[in-house]
Amino acid sequence: MSGAIDLAAVKARSEAAARAASAPPPAGGEYVIDATEANFQSEVLDRSFQVPVLLDLWADWCQPCKQLSPLLERLANEAGGSWVLAKVDVDANQRIAQMLQVQSIPTVFAVIGGQLVPGFQGALPEPQVREFLAALLQAASQAGLSGPTGDGAGPAGAAAAPEPPEDERFTAAEDALQAGDFDLAAERYQAILNAEPANALAQLALRQVELLRRLAVLPADVLHQAVLKPDDVPAQLAAADAELADNQVEAAFSRLIGLVRRLRGDDRTPVRDRLVEYFDLLGPDDPRVPPARRELANALF
Repeated sequence: MSGAIDLAAVKARSEAAARAASAPPPAGGEYVIDATEANFQSEVLDRSFQVPVLLDLWADWCQPCKQLSPLLERLANEAGGSWVLAKVDVDANQRIAQMLQVQSIPTVFAVIGGQLVPGFQGALPEPQVREFLAALLQAASQAGLSGPTGDGAGPAGAAAAPEPPEDERFTAAEDALQAGDFDLAAERYQAILNAEPANALAQLALRQVELLRRLAVLPADVLHQAVLKPDDVPAQLAAADAELADNQVEAAFSRLIGLVRRLRGDDRTPVRDRLVEYFDLLGPDDPRVPPARRELANALF
């Protein structure tokens, strides 16, 4: 079963972190960029492993956009590289708007370490925008983003850039993973997190190992057992793992969200946590994740 798993999205996010670690920071004056479908990976997702990226979704015909966009541009330049503003013309980049499930503009999102962070809609006044940006920078700091270094650096006193992921600790963990020793791989990734609790790449790799470890012991009749026990949490979690491994992502989401709707109280917690794990593994750039997040929120509340 484990050989069928498609972890392309996980691999892509790991590679994005590696590219960001070696990529140059934004040069002075390059704190506002035009994000397109062609450069979204490099300028938004990859860059978000260095500094927070604020997404401004706008269009020429949108009057409130003409109030918000200049404000965001001014604040981005004022910040000096502690965050980057990526402007997305929704008319010219409809696939991005669809991926983000944009309902109206202006809409603002943020991306931190490859993760989409909800923002706001409409042209907020400057004090409220500044409050959002302050919270964003705090979240980025908690996630281990230390900001750019070099000539385009942000505020003085920023910490040094995180150690590149291709160091000896990661190499040792990956060697154990390749050898099929999931316990040892998990132990080595956990050791990295013990030293660097905010290391996003180690967090993601550990989730991957935990999934692979579960897949290695799935019974052959896991889906049949789930049919016999529709409200049994362990049986349904195991079946969802099997579906995810076979790249039946929507089926895994549907199974667990339906289970959340049928359960009550604390019984829902492990199911919710497993869904969040799946969301993290696939990443916010996977178009199946945002709608599933909304369905989960509806099921919970």
